[in-house]
Amino acid sequence: MNSTPEAEKVMKKAKVTEIFSSIQGEGLYVGEIQTFVRFYGCNLNCVFCDESEKDKFKEYSTEGLIAAIAREGNKVVSLTGGEPLLYADFLKEVLPRLKKKGFTLYLETNGTLKNKLLEIIDFLDIISMDIKLPSSTGGRSLWKAHSDFLKASISKKVFVKAVITNKTTGPDIEKAVSIVEKVSRAVFFILQPATANGRIQKIKRIQEFLRMANRRLDNVRLIPQVHKILNVK
Repeated sequence: MNSTPEAEKVMKKAKVTEIFSSIQGEGLYVGEIQTFVRFYGCNLNCVFCDESEKDKFKEYSTEGLIAAIAREGNKVVSLTGGEPLLYADFLKEVLPRLKKKGFTLYLETNGTLKNKLLEIIDFLDIISMDIKLPSSTGGRSLWKAHSDFLKASISKKVFVKAVITNKTTGPDIEKAVSIVEKVSRAVFFILQPATANGRIQKIKRIQEFLRMANRRLDNVRLIPQVHKILNVK
C-alpha cells in the first residue's frame, strides 16, 4: 500500500516545562493575567537564570498544547522559557491557530535568534526582548545578535529588558543603550534588578545606570520582578 503525504508527515512536538496562569511579573505588562507556556531548554546559560535547574518537561503536540492553553481561559499567552524560539518550527503550526481563536501572543525571548523570530513574527503581538549584558550574565557578549534582533522586532510592540547585578558595568549599559538608540529612542528600555535566592538584589549603581540610559533614550524604566515580591509563580 502506498503511503500518503499525510501519513508520512511527522507530528511536531515541543518540550514544555509547565503551563500555568499568573500575573505577568516583568516589563511593561506587569500585573496582567496571562497564560504562561514555559518551553524547555535555552541556547544561553546566564548565571542568574531561575530556570536552569528545571529538568522535567512534558512533550506536547500541536493539538495538545492548544487545548491546554484554551483550558486556562486567559486572553494573553506568554511564550517563555528557556528560549521559545528554539521551537520555531513547532510554533509555526501552533501560533496561526491561536491567533484565529483570538489570543494575544506575547513572546519572551533572549533576543539572539533573529532568523527563528522571522519564521513566526507575523503571528506575534508583543515582544519582550532581553539584552544580555556580559557583566551581568557571566557569558560572552552578544551585541550584534541583539542589534539584529531588535531591528527585526521593531514592526511589533517591542520593549527591551536588561537584567542588572552588582557586577554590571557602565560600559555594558552604554552599549545596550546604544543598540536601542540606533533603532529608536522611543523603544522602552527596562532595567531589571536580578533576583537571587528569591530576593531582589539591591544594586549599588542603579541611579547611575538610570541616568546613563535616560540621557539617550526617551522611555527608561526600573521594574523589578513583581511576581517575586508578591511570592507568586
